Amino acid sequence: MAEDPMPSALSKNRVFRFAPSPNGLLHLGHAVSAILNHDLAAASGGRFLLRMEDIDPARSRPEFEDAIYRDLAWLGLEWEQPVRRQSEHVAFYGAALERLKEMGVLYPGFLSRGEVKARVEAAGGDWPRDPDGAPLYPTDERSLDRGQALDWIAAGRQHAWRLDMDKARALAPALLEWQETGAGPDGETGSVPARPERWGDVILSRPDAPASYHLAVVLDDAAQGVTDVVRGQDLFHATAVHRLLQCLLGLPAPTYRHHGLVLGADGRKLSKSNQDTGIAAYRERGVSPAGIRALLTGYGFVFD
Repeated sequence: MAEDPMPSALSKNRVFRFAPSPNGLLHLGHAVSAILNHDLAAASGGRFLLRMEDIDPARSRPEFEDAIYRDLAWLGLEWEQPVRRQSEHVAFYGAALERLKEMGVLYPGFLSRGEVKARVEAAGGDWPRDPDGAPLYPTDERSLDRGQALDWIAAGRQHAWRLDMDKARALAPALLEWQETGAGPDGETGSVPARPERWGDVILSRPDAPASYHLAVVLDDAAQGVTDVVRGQDLFHATAVHRLLQCLLGLPAPTYRHHGLVLGADGRKLSKSNQDTGIAAYRERGVSPAGIRALLTGYGFVFD
């Protein structure tokens, strides 16, 4: 992983980041995270970074990246240059993936979504699920003959590299936790126990994306010296997987602050497909940047 040397541990500046995916327009929920990170960095005399999580080439678009820059600048936010773009660091993620393979904690999974769904249905609804409600991946491929698996890969069979959660968990400290200065969905704060096993054998790489969100985010945060991760509560439980990967790869653990979500009229978190809540839509209706902050304050968000 020499391509991205880690920042000096002697750096005392707090480092915050906003890391959107350029696969759609930003909405009010993104505005909360961006403004919070920007304002917390300013209040602490720290740094505010912008990162483009564009590692999925099928969904990322240059026009959406340009729109992100435009929306954030209109909100009055300033960030350091250059902007880190994940698509420019594929070799960095690949090196980390190879290191995990050498540790013996990865295996190729060949089951399609349809095959997993069939197994879940055959179980009659009695199937373990992750914190997001998705069924866990079957574990029988953990013991698949290595030579057979490599032959299938060489033959072009579709696969994803998955984390053997049992082996990975055995290599990490028994007490795995993170420091939370915000709150989880149930009010969790302070030292929060991490339970990555609830996620099962998560994907870390697949042919169309050289690194999953879980892997890329911990590597990027470490490479950029991020000290404070401020993001929505929808990622609260995923932090357990991130702490596990940080331990396996010897990466520093940031402090985490998870904030509430802006919910739509249907009670669900906002989606990029709903243009009515897009930052650009509010701008076009004549709402000012101060008006956006006032609107979000009305939702209960407090900006420093």
